[in-house]
Parts: sequence; structure tokens; C-alpha cells
Amino acid sequence: MTTETIQSLAYRFGLTYLVVKSWIESRSLRDEPSAIKFFDENLPYIKATPFVKWVGGKRQLIKQLELLFPKNYNNYFEPFVGGGAVFFNVQKEKSFLSDINEELINTYQVIKTHPEELIDFLKTLKFTKECYTEIRAWDRETDGLKKYSKIERAGRFIYLNRTCFNGLHRVNSRGEFNVPMGAYKNPDFVQEKNILNTSKLLKQTKADIKLQSFEEVTKKAQSGDFVYFDPPYDTLTETANFTSYNKTEFGRDMQRKLAEVFRELDTRGCKVMLSNHNTPFIREIFKGFRFEIVKARRAINSNAGGRGEVEEIVVLNY
Repeated sequence: MTTETIQSLAYRFGLTYLVVKSWIESRSLRDEPSAIKFFDENLPYIKATPFVKWVGGKRQLIKQLELLFPKNYNNYFEPFVGGGAVFFNVQKEKSFLSDINEELINTYQVIKTHPEELIDFLKTLKFTKECYTEIRAWDRETDGLKKYSKIERAGRFIYLNRTCFNGLHRVNSRGEFNVPMGAYKNPDFVQEKNILNTSKLLKQTKADIKLQSFEEVTKKAQSGDFVYFDPPYDTLTETANFTSYNKTEFGRDMQRKLAEVFRELDTRGCKVMLSNHNTPFIREIFKGFRFEIVKARRAINSNAGGRGEVEEIVVLNY
């Protein structure tokens, strides 16, 4: 199918070029009529959106980043999946999604395999101070979250994310979620249709969802695969105080380790792309690769002074 036809289909159905291309390839759609029929029948789940807010999420940058994605590749890897905005906007079969945030990965897995049970649990919750405080305190109990089912933990994760202050996911050194309740009128934390559609999308793309560190990507990614890294960002100033989204920090030693993995994947023949703050340190450890600059507006931040337009660097090996 020609580039012009794919662009026409993307415009007709309100999708990105890469999403249309991914489905045409995975379903072996040979002509425009068969493609139109497929998208007419499957559009609801193809239009699923991220089910959590995420600091540094890429939803607002997709139009800029899409111009930088490789046009052709085999499998897709996202080792810092977070809110999954890039996955939702490439929908490649097969996709490998991973993270070290246990509660986040559990939520993805539950949505994929038990969406109805998750929705039923979410419907039992209420947007009240009492309910929020009770649910948030689960990780402070004896045995912490281990005493709750995977479905209950996934429901807690979504509920807190959609009702907490600014959608900020933050835990302290003991792994306790410590963000206060947000000021919302009627937050949709159940997201029934979106969760059902996301479940189908994860199944249809054969998404492989795992709890693991970014280094593990080197065990599966091969020549011709596309790996997108969206790690916790380097600090903009030496005095910046960063609290990670899980109970371990991602400092400059980890940024250097990530640069080593990036170079290893490059040597292997993978197509590799990484987002970060545009700092001298990041430019130094990725010296020799292609740099592009995008502008991001950060609205989800616990400090109002940290919001506003920020310059980000995109590192590419192609």
C-alpha cells in the first residue's frame, strides 16, 4: 500500500501514520477497501488512550516524536513504559513493554487479562477523602500490598493516579505512596470503555509485559528492532531534588549505564531512540549520536515553578 494511501487512511480515521501502517502490516491488508473495513470494525480499541497520567508522559509530544520514529522496523521495545503514550501511538505487533515499577506493570497485566474484574472493583470506590485516605494507606499496613489481590492493587493504582494531586505518582524511601488527594469535581477513575479497549489492544498487539530493568532489553532486541528509552530525566540543575516514581533513584550513574546499553544496541543493529532533558551531561555521554530538540510543556509537577516549556533532547542512532 502506498504512503499516500496510508496517509489518507490516517486522516480519515483520525489516527497516526504509524498506527495505520502497523495494522496494515500485521493484518496483511493488501488494498484500501480491506483496510477501511478493518478500521471501521476495530476503531474503538485502536483509539484506546493511556489509562494513567504520567510525569514526563509523551502524549503532547507525539506529533513531534512521530517525525523521528523509524519508518520501518521489526519488533518494538519500550523499557520505561510509564503511561505508554508512545506504544498507544505506534501499536506495533509485537511490542515488548517493561518497567521496574511493580504496581504499574501489575496494572498493565491485569488490564490485559482481567479487565472486567478490574472495572467491577473500581466501581466499588468513591471519590471521597475517607476512601482516598483508606486506599492510599494500604501500603502502610503489615505486609503492605502483598495481602491484596492483583486486581485490587491495579484498581488502587489507577484510582490514586486519577484522583491524586496533579496525577503525580511518587513514593518515599519505604515505597509508600505519599501524594495528597487532588481537587477534582468528578474524576473518571473507572474508565470502563477505555480499559476494555486497552485490554483488547494489548491482546491484539501481543504485548509482552514484564517487570524488569532496562538492561534486560539486550536479551531480546535484535537487529532491525526499534527500542525507545524514556527514562527518568537528568536534573536540569545540580541542586534539583528528584524523587523517583519507585523507591530507588535514577541518578547519573544509571544514566551512564543506560548510555552503555544504548551503544550496545546500536552495535547490534537495533534502531534506538532516547528522550531526556537537554543537559551538557546527557550530550556528553551520548556523544557521537544524532541529537534533535523538541519542546515540551510540563503541567504535571508537584512544584508550580517546575511547570512550563522545557527543552528536551532526542538521541537517535539512525
